[in-house]
Amino acid sequence: MEIYQRYGRALLRKAARILGPGPEAEDVVQGLFVDLWARQELDRDLPYLFRAVTHRCLNAIRDGKNRRRLLEANPGVVGPSARSTVDGVLSLDLVEKLAKRVDDETWEILIYRYLDDLSQEEIAQLMSLNRKTVIRRLEGAKETLRALGGPP
Repeated sequence: MEIYQRYGRALLRKAARILGPGPEAEDVVQGLFVDLWARQELDRDLPYLFRAVTHRCLNAIRDGKNRRRLLEANPGVVGPSARSTVDGVLSLDLVEKLAKRVDDETWEILIYRYLDDLSQEEIAQLMSLNRKTVIRRLEGAKETLRALGGPP
């Protein structure tokens, strides 16, 4: 499949940054391509594919069974989703609480900003948002983090 040959490795790197390297990241990317093939949508561009992988990774993070299995497989290890944050390292527990409190769009903005290291302008362009909206969402997430007992 040409689209997989062209974008597969980049998408796998992105999924691995969010979920950690291993079968979960591979499953997310493979699942995306299987779905695209089944719907005969093999002409998608890279920004669409990045967003699709991000959404699938977010769903995997929110899946409690998957989260427990990852923690059991790697006791004492904090996954990549808890390493990069606004003000330093957070516990996995705090990241889970934050994920439950913010909406999907804000969570996606956080992933792009702190895992993919995109600028506010790049995020705004990728998500077809106003830059001020991105800034407002990031500030709101910081306030939620503070309310949960995270770093000031």
